[in-house]
Amino acid sequence: MSTFYSNGKLLITGEYLVLDGAKAFALPTKFGQNLTIEEAEGEIIHWKSFDSDGSIWFEDNIPFASIIRKERFDNAKNIRNTLIEILHEAYRMNPDFITKSKGYSIKTELTFPKFWGLGTSSTLINNIAQWLKIDAFELLKTSFGGSGYDIACAQNNSAILYQLVNEKPIVECIHFNPDYTDKIFFVYLNKKQNSKAAIAAYYGREGNIDKSIAKINAITEKVIAAKTAKEFAIALQNHEIEMSNVLEVSTVREALFPDFNGVIKSLGAWGGDFVMSISKENPTAYFKSKGFEVVVPYGEMIL
Repeated sequence: MSTFYSNGKLLITGEYLVLDGAKAFALPTKFGQNLTIEEAEGEIIHWKSFDSDGSIWFEDNIPFASIIRKERFDNAKNIRNTLIEILHEAYRMNPDFITKSKGYSIKTELTFPKFWGLGTSSTLINNIAQWLKIDAFELLKTSFGGSGYDIACAQNNSAILYQLVNEKPIVECIHFNPDYTDKIFFVYLNKKQNSKAAIAAYYGREGNIDKSIAKINAITEKVIAAKTAKEFAIALQNHEIEMSNVLEVSTVREALFPDFNGVIKSLGAWGGDFVMSISKENPTAYFKSKGFEVVVPYGEMIL
């Protein structure tokens, strides 16, 4: 039996524009996903995926033949299709796991609720890459798509700066542990955002973004250098304004929390998953009064 683990992620700056070469600041989370592999028979993979509460959210038998030929099923089997696609690309990169095996029993276990959007796919892809000793960034690119910052978080236990240069990932581990993290909270917006769809929408409305990339890069530098909560909050507020203009949508604060006494920063794919709040007072009661029950302090969320 072999077990692998990958960290979840939160993208603090550079969302969307990271796809076009902007410098992004991201944090790995204390939550992640395990992958356990056992040898079996029958030239199939018996796959079970567990949510953090121990419930099974996906279970299937996937024949080796389906992986080799990248078999597709109707849309009701979307999870199966995605999994076969990832495993097919892994097979292309290292066929040994199919050609030299009789079968597997594979188990995945999330340590965060699946709907939180902390990287169910990216942690899976990185775990599979660890198992098969292949390049996780390449596996992401050929299967699921995206910038790859989430793979960098899966692999590193500290804050990172992430940038695509000539489509190649550049990862710099940085020290980020300011003394104002007690002012930072993460709030779940009660809906899972589809990052694939969000990326497609971004590419659909893209104008001239070189100026925006330069602005976001400068803001990212200010965010990681901020000595006080106020500097940090102002930089993130400027980031929200810039991205609101790029995406042509209102900020999450304008849309949901106009009376909040502090700064709210959208994270990752706008409109779902988590947002980050920075405020002098603990904001838990405020968010709960608005119907947002999941409010996680920085120290409980970030690795």
